[in-house]
Amino acid sequence: MTETNPYRVSTHDLGRRPGSMRTVELDVVVTEPMGNEVIVVPAGAEISLDLRLEAVMDGVLVTGSATATAQGECVRCLDPVSRDLTLDVTELFAYPGTQQDTVRDEDDEELPELDGEIADLETTITDAVVLALPFQPLCRPDCPGLCSVCGIRLADAEPGHAHEQLDPRWAALSALRDVVGAADDAQDDGEQDSGSTGAPGTGGRG
Repeated sequence: MTETNPYRVSTHDLGRRPGSMRTVELDVVVTEPMGNEVIVVPAGAEISLDLRLEAVMDGVLVTGSATATAQGECVRCLDPVSRDLTLDVTELFAYPGTQQDTVRDEDDEELPELDGEIADLETTITDAVVLALPFQPLCRPDCPGLCSVCGIRLADAEPGHAHEQLDPRWAALSALRDVVGAADDAQDDGEQDSGSTGAPGTGGRG
């Protein structure tokens, strides 16, 4: 590991002797969030690496595992979600300048190269973490989500939680009924007021 970048690991002691190898265990601090819109390994978190570096004919083969903890939110109910990740790491770093003379198929991707005797693992680790993250994280597999009407968490709602849904085709009729009902009430009130304020009847004197 170099002092300026913890992802940069020296391969000097391997030389170019196929079969020579050593192990590396280190913790690196994430400087930029790794993930997507709903779940990430956040900046400031640690990724623990347990790796083996082995010299082969074409370069240095890096294998091992990485562990990290991702933070995000459930895509159904939006509750916080935490996921412990353990992922495999495999990458071959080519010796500098050796790929130009190698005949490759059109579909073959160019290998990352050693920077002198340094293997920069940042892209390798980032890609492995992002691919290991769930595309749609859930707080639990059977999370019922949120009520589409009031927004309450259905897991916390009373059994049978529901809302009366009026068919939109009847909405205009319902509004008309309310208007007619209000008019009838107003008419009834007017008739009652008229009856109570009318002139009192007169009777003949005895």
